[in-house]
Amino acid sequence: MNDQPHRPRDQQGTESSEAALAQDGADARRAETARRLERSMGRLGTAAVASMEERLPWFRRMSAEDRSWIGLVAQSGVAAFVDWFRNPVRGRPAITVEVFGTAPRELTRSVTLQQTVDMIRVVIDVVEGQVDELAAPGGEHQLREDVLRYTREVAFSSAKVYARAAEARGAWDARLEALIVDALLHGDHQDGLQTWGSSLRWSQTPVIAIAGDSGEEDGNKVLDDLRGAARRLGHDVIAGMQGDRVVVVVGVGSTYPEGELPAAAAEPLAGLFGPGPVVVGPAVPDLRTAGASARAAVSGLRSAVAWPDAPRPVLAEDLLPERVLQGEAGARRQLVEEVYKPLLGAGSPLLDTLSVYLEHASSLEATARMLFVHPNTVRYRLSRIAELTGHTPSDGRGSFVLRIAVALGRLDTTERG
Repeated sequence: MNDQPHRPRDQQGTESSEAALAQDGADARRAETARRLERSMGRLGTAAVASMEERLPWFRRMSAEDRSWIGLVAQSGVAAFVDWFRNPVRGRPAITVEVFGTAPRELTRSVTLQQTVDMIRVVIDVVEGQVDELAAPGGEHQLREDVLRYTREVAFSSAKVYARAAEARGAWDARLEALIVDALLHGDHQDGLQTWGSSLRWSQTPVIAIAGDSGEEDGNKVLDDLRGAARRLGHDVIAGMQGDRVVVVVGVGSTYPEGELPAAAAEPLAGLFGPGPVVVGPAVPDLRTAGASARAAVSGLRSAVAWPDAPRPVLAEDLLPERVLQGEAGARRQLVEEVYKPLLGAGSPLLDTLSVYLEHASSLEATARMLFVHPNTVRYRLSRIAELTGHTPSDGRGSFVLRIAVALGRLDTTERG
């Protein structure tokens, strides 16, 4: 049973007529407001750009070309809004094509998503500030509501544009990073390194390379973790996979004193690699010379299995003996130059003392008896050896490095005649 009161037909007809008249009035106000907006499009776009220059410091620092593109985006946004406002029955506006389609893709690299949101706020404020002037009499509320609805769609579309750009940029960057790592390891395309680095916004020097294994972890996850950690530390970073091997090239800038490199820069990142050794190449001046650091790190990683007790991370230069044993000619030259030749240049007493000391199981007394000197003389000479080479003869690791270096130096002398 219907409990609603019965209304006479003439009353229903009157209400329908009133609703139709109200709709006609709303449509007329919308049409008049649209005409006013159309006449004001140029002025609104210009006012929006002027307001950005006044309120957004980053906008004033942009290049003239980028400011010009943003001005076109603002003008397109106003024009697209007017067109949509005139025909709201079309539903949601196609923001991406109508507004952002005017700008080059590169603009998303110059303007961040947060800056885009700031620009949207400025445009909203400019339009809202002129609603009373732009709207037809009685259409102010209608215009305000549609402005808010449209700008909400702009905000959502902005997020989509940046998400797609970030996804494409990320995939392209990953491929370029892999290419750079491969070029560094093989010594190829040296002339293109700086250009490639610039496209990745590389600016930090000096540079170090770190190599380790991904382990059972997904290699891409390890790369992403390393990139994220390095960037949080304020570094530039390039990372790539070589099979199960992860190679990371880091521009550390002025974060660490020169004397603390490369160990201090590698320490916060070492735990993100998979199990096993993590090897750090020497610090080099720039990306162009980073190949030397990357090759040293990878060579050290291959050789690190011969030193199970190596620290993590370990410097590639601390693995010179193991690298020599694997046949690396560069490591052999470095060990001779940095260890054997300083001893040779210091005179025969130091070299003779080291040889006797190593042959007699690191015994001070036995060495002193063989050389017919006081034990204190042996102590002094051993301390001088440590100062000259950086390796302590009485230390197990130090004696191993010194023994290999002396043997290589003598072989080198013999081979050269």
